[in-house]
Amino acid sequence: MRQTGAVVLAAVLLWSQPALAQSASGPLDFLGNIFKSKSDQTGSTSPTQPASPGGATQWSGEDGASGHPLMTASAIREAAANFDNCVASMWPDAARRNISQESFQRFTAGLSPDLRIMDLLDSQPEFTKSIWDYLDILVNDNRLARGREILAKYKAQFDATEKAYGVDRYIIAAIWGIESNYSTQMGDRSVLQSTATLACIGRRQKYFRDEFLSALEILHHGDLSVEQMRGSWAGAFGPTQFMPTAFKRYAVDADGDGRRNVVDDPADLIASTANNLKKDGWQSGQSWGFEVVVPKGFNYMLADRAKAMTLAQWEHLGLKRANGQAFPPTSDKAYLLAPAGAEGPGFLMLQNFRVIMKYNPAEAYALAIGHFADRLRGGAPFVQAWPRGERELSRAERLELQQLLAQRGFYRGTPDGQFGGETREALRGFQASIGAPADGFASSAMLDRLRGQ
Repeated sequence: MRQTGAVVLAAVLLWSQPALAQSASGPLDFLGNIFKSKSDQTGSTSPTQPASPGGATQWSGEDGASGHPLMTASAIREAAANFDNCVASMWPDAARRNISQESFQRFTAGLSPDLRIMDLLDSQPEFTKSIWDYLDILVNDNRLARGREILAKYKAQFDATEKAYGVDRYIIAAIWGIESNYSTQMGDRSVLQSTATLACIGRRQKYFRDEFLSALEILHHGDLSVEQMRGSWAGAFGPTQFMPTAFKRYAVDADGDGRRNVVDDPADLIASTANNLKKDGWQSGQSWGFEVVVPKGFNYMLADRAKAMTLAQWEHLGLKRANGQAFPPTSDKAYLLAPAGAEGPGFLMLQNFRVIMKYNPAEAYALAIGHFADRLRGGAPFVQAWPRGERELSRAERLELQQLLAQRGFYRGTPDGQFGGETREALRGFQASIGAPADGFASSAMLDRLRGQ
């Protein structure tokens, strides 16, 4: 669902998957309301950006950083000029979804493209933040205090939802808190305008065509009003940031008032978020995972999402819970995540962590949700220290690292300065070749080794 924002930082640093979760842009979007400026969040005019006639900040007029042919400045201008025709051409698809012509005309009348979204769609930040910086920002005392207030205020709704869906209330409260800071940072862009723009312009048109038509369905059925459907540049809306297609799949009318209101109705919001997690495979009564101490000399090639083992097998390899407690007796399989490499804490991730990642495919996001939920239920902070002295690589350095890995025969992709699983595997191969822990962590020291320093 995801997400509300415009920073690629989590995706670049934390090895998120390229697939999208509920929100259109996956990790691109989830931290946006926290890190981006208010002008980007709301579409209002910033002091450094001239206003367009519609009141939103203007598009830069530059080619997109992705290099996609539909993201060139000329392609964007051409598509923008054809915007009205593009929207009108979707009427047959809308009719097949039982949207009336009256509704289609009413909700599409006066739509204009918001080209500033093109810059956000292809944004590539120069610098990244570390996972510990993200956790510091997302899991803080103020947010925890507000979360406990929310849990108390809506206890009856959380009670009913846990009984009906078997999903932990603390996870739902954590998603609410991290997605929108408890409804205070939901974004203020028109979902219709955003999804129509992306359906007709840029490199994600097929995906967003479905989102736009789904938004029209929601409005036609009367679950929400146009005013309620305001959110992120990618079209995610409400306190837990539903995309229109996710709303169709998961939204429920928990209080029986005839509307599935995930924006202003706490009962519907809480139940719909739980329904999402349940349908994605949530296991009742199970944790998301455990912080673990990884022994010295451990083979970090085993720290891979595809190499799941039982907790007993991990324990046999020397991993122990960081708080000194025993692992629960379960045959469930977990995978080892070492987001800061051998110098940081390890985590064994169970099925429910994978479910959170379906909500948003950034490992940093899922770790923040799980940890925030534990803190809300009274758990302690993480035990082990993060390598806070490690500086993050700039985009130019990330690009250089990939190029050097390619020159040495470890990286076979196209260097782009964005890190994913292919870069991690390539870096692991290089680390193993020099006898270093093959943890895939892109440190400045590892870049120096690649440079031959």
